[in-house]
Amino acid sequence: MLVTAQKVGNRMLVAAACERAQALGLAPGMAVTQARALFPGLDIQDADPEGDSALLTRLALFAARRWTPRAAVAGTDGLWLDLSGVAHLFGGEERMCRRIVAFCARMGLAARIAVADTFGAAHALARHRREPVTLCPPAGQAEALAPLPLALLRLDEAQLATASRLGIDRIGALVAMPRAPLQRRFGNALLTRLDQALGRAAEPFDPVAPEDPPSVLLRFQEPIGSAEAIAEAMETAMRELVADLEKKGLAARAMRLTCTRVDNQDEEVAIGTARATRDGAHLLRLLLPKIETIDPGFGIERMRLTAERVEPSGAQPIDGALTGEKPAPDLVPLIDRLAARLGPSRLYRMSAIESDVPERSVSRAAPLASPAAWPSWPRPLRLLSPPEPVHGVLAVLPDQPPRRFTWRGRSYRVTRADGPERIHGEWWRRRAEAEAVRDYFRVEDEDGRRFWLFRKGDGVDSRTGDLSWWLQGMMG
Repeated sequence: MLVTAQKVGNRMLVAAACERAQALGLAPGMAVTQARALFPGLDIQDADPEGDSALLTRLALFAARRWTPRAAVAGTDGLWLDLSGVAHLFGGEERMCRRIVAFCARMGLAARIAVADTFGAAHALARHRREPVTLCPPAGQAEALAPLPLALLRLDEAQLATASRLGIDRIGALVAMPRAPLQRRFGNALLTRLDQALGRAAEPFDPVAPEDPPSVLLRFQEPIGSAEAIAEAMETAMRELVADLEKKGLAARAMRLTCTRVDNQDEEVAIGTARATRDGAHLLRLLLPKIETIDPGFGIERMRLTAERVEPSGAQPIDGALTGEKPAPDLVPLIDRLAARLGPSRLYRMSAIESDVPERSVSRAAPLASPAAWPSWPRPLRLLSPPEPVHGVLAVLPDQPPRRFTWRGRSYRVTRADGPERIHGEWWRRRAEAEAVRDYFRVEDEDGRRFWLFRKGDGVDSRTGDLSWWLQGMMG
C-alpha cells in the first residue's frame, strides 16, 4: 500500500492514498502516525504538490488542444472540461468521456468523469461516485447532489465545522433550509457555492490558453517556383525564426515548412534534431536538401516555418575550455544529417533492459540516449530474436549439454560445452511463463564455431517446458 504525506503546520498528514489503502480506511487528511500505527508496513512517500500541479497544467493544455478549447485546472486533483459543442465530434458525451478515461489509463492515471449542467455538480459527482463515467440528467443536479456530503460543495473548514455542529451533513438538508438563517450564520460564501452547484448562479471559468508554436510567415508579391528562390526564402524564414527563439529563450527540436501554392495546396517538409538547438546554419543544412521534394506547381505564394517542438535553452558548458583538454567531438550535427538522409527510424543504438530473457534484454534507443549498464555475464555477439529451433539433438537428460544438433539443415558435432545456466520465465509478464524454465549451454563444434543453445524445461517436470531445443545466438 502506498500513501503520500505532506507537512501541514506542525503535523504530517496523508495527502493521497492508493485504492487499496483507501479500501482499508486510509484517507487524505489522516495523521501519518495514525496510518503507520494501523499498518506498520505502509509505504509512505513525500508528496510533490508542485509536480502534481505541473502535470495537471500539462493535461489541461493537452485537453485544450485535443478535446475541447475550454479546459481548466480544478483544484489540486482535477480538470474542468466544457463539452458544449464538441461532444458530438466524439460520438456523444458518454463515448467521449470513456475515451478520455481510456487515455488516462494508458498514462497510468486513474480517472473518474462526471458530466453535469454546472461545474459544482460535476466536481461533487466526480469525487463521490465510483463509476468511471457519471452522466447527470439535464436540470437534475439538485436530485443528484441531495445525498452527497456537504464537503463536496468546496467549503472551507470553518463552514464545515459550523454545519457539523448544527447537524447538517448532506447537501439535500442544506437545500431544504431557509436561506435567511443560513446567510446570517454562514455568510454569502456558502449560499454562493450552493447556488453555483444548483445552477442558480454563474461560476467564473478561466480556461487555459495553449500557446501557438513559434513560427514565421512569408508572403510573396509574386509566386516563386525556382529552387534558388525557395532556398533564399528558407534562409530568410530561418533567420527570423532563430531570432524569435533566442528572444524567448527556446531551442528547436522539430521544424515544419509549409509552402502554400497558388492553387491553395500545401507542400510540407519536416526536419528534426537529436538535441534542441538554435544553430540556424545547422538547421538550414537539414532543410535545404528537402527542396527537391517540394512541388511548386504554378508557384508558391506563402511560406510558413514553424518550430513544432521547442525546449528551454540556456547557457551550456564547453568541455575542456578551462582545463586545456581537447573537447570531445560533437556528434549531434552528424547524427542529424544522417537521420535526415536515412530516416530517424534507421539511426539508433542498442541499449540493455533489465530482463533475464535474452530476446527481451536489448532494445533500440535514440543515438544520444544514455547507455545502460550491460550485464557482466557472457552473452553472444549475435543474438537471434526470436530464437530458431534446432533438431536432431543428442543429449543426456537432465543436465548434460548436447553432443550433436542440426540447425538450418546442417549438422554440428559438439566438442566442448559449458552449462547449464538456468533462466526462469517472467511470470509477471505472461501467465504461461509462471513455471517456464530454460537451460542454456555454450557449445563449440569441431571447427571452432561457438553457439548458445537452450532447452525448454528442466528435464524433470513437464510443466516447465516441452524439452525442445533452440539456438539463441552465436558466441563468436
